[in-house]
Amino acid sequence: MSRHRRALAVGFVLAAAAAVARAGSPAPPSVTLPPELDRVLRDYESAWKARDAAALAKLFADDGFVLSSSAPAVRGRAAIERHYAGAGGNLALRAFAYATDGRHGYIVGGYAWDGAAEDRGKFTLTLVRGGDGRWLIFSDMDNGNARPNP
Repeated sequence: MSRHRRALAVGFVLAAAAAVARAGSPAPPSVTLPPELDRVLRDYESAWKARDAAALAKLFADDGFVLSSSAPAVRGRAAIERHYAGAGGNLALRAFAYATDGRHGYIVGGYAWDGAAEDRGKFTLTLVRGGDGRWLIFSDMDNGNARPNP
């Protein structure tokens, strides 16, 4: 990815994060995603519910990242699959904001567990369009809404 494209992707994410931060409490309302972006979230939910680390890893670009709270960065599909091994459960994802520009895009949203009405956390997915035209996750950063225990 060129420096210009990286700067554009970072700019997307920062603009979305600023918009979400300005919204304050309560959580921002959901937005409807175009089908090709919604597919990313629905496939993620399905693989997570099935505890299928291989299927989760295939949603990422070859050189993609997982940036989870309280864990080192993980890069590459094989490492992502190992990172997600054994993880899963009843996950629901919703989008607050999104944008695409050519081969790059993002989704900012919230997640809940086990049918909870309120978001338990939030995420930012940066996306890259694969050679086949499908959107892939370049980075997945998430964190919970509860303050960590000291």
